[in-house]
Amino acid sequence: MSLRIREVTKHFGALTALDSVSLEIARGEFVCFLGPSGCGKTTLLRVIAGLEQAEAGHVELDGRDLIELPAQARNFGVVFQSYSLFPNMTAARNIAYGLECRRQPRDRIRKRVDEMLALVGLQDHAHKLPSQLSGGQQQRIALARALAPDPQVLLLDEPLSALDAKVRVDLRLEIRALQQRLGITTIMVTHDQEEALTMADRIVVMRAGRIEQVGSGRELYGRPATRFVAEFIGRLNLLPQDGGMPALQHATETGAGRPAVLGIRPEAVRLHPAGTEGANHIPATVAQVVFLGSMTQLVLDPGNGMRPILAETHGPEAGGFEHGAQVVMELPADQLRVVEWQ
Repeated sequence: MSLRIREVTKHFGALTALDSVSLEIARGEFVCFLGPSGCGKTTLLRVIAGLEQAEAGHVELDGRDLIELPAQARNFGVVFQSYSLFPNMTAARNIAYGLECRRQPRDRIRKRVDEMLALVGLQDHAHKLPSQLSGGQQQRIALARALAPDPQVLLLDEPLSALDAKVRVDLRLEIRALQQRLGITTIMVTHDQEEALTMADRIVVMRAGRIEQVGSGRELYGRPATRFVAEFIGRLNLLPQDGGMPALQHATETGAGRPAVLGIRPEAVRLHPAGTEGANHIPATVAQVVFLGSMTQLVLDPGNGMRPILAETHGPEAGGFEHGAQVVMELPADQLRVVEWQ
């Protein structure tokens, strides 16, 4: 089974929310739509779900075009940010609701509810109302409710953004493990890059109604196709090749002409004692030290009108630098990427 989105376009007045978006998602794949607010990721999810009507394009499941089908006829499970549980129904009744609407036999419903409660580890909470559950428990019930009718595709609309940090981290691992166990095709909308990197087989980075790049987290982080992706996925030091910046050796794979801007990840910056010489070695002053446990972030000021460089050090050596210290930062040629050409 594959889900194909072909040339989908959607406007809200003068705003182009989706601009001829095309994408193919394989059976059992976990895909995240990632991007800043207003990029079109939620609109695309809602078009797939049938909750928004596209003005042009197609949404195909196994070759069947669903674009004209109403949401209730698509057999997609949807989980929203706000849980959307019925407050006057117990956890068990919330899970059973979709099955009751489909007029499933009572014995079948009871068995399926028990299966879903066990799946999300909430067997002991079947008779509790939503107000008696924590936020994480409510979202687990919402997930169980979406999975109960055995949907072909699971759609998650920022399901973790309303939860506190620790619950969010725990639940994203649970959702990923559950998705892998069930093998269900899943699409999740998020603005949190860490969430996308942790959970997705592939990430769809969106900007202004278009897809900027599609790939695994490693691909997007290591080989960003555009400056936007390079800056949006992880941290990136941008090095304009003019002004006070010395000429830097770099490993150029593609492109023509001269690089206008190079980029390097903070963890790729190497630090040496003052006076060390070599290719791409630049003296700098430690302008700021931020201790984060196993990692220390250093803001390095090269002077001469150059912008500060962020470096990250890990392990025992992470605490060996102090504010005001003189160091030499090395920008390895094989770690520099061209993010903009002249």
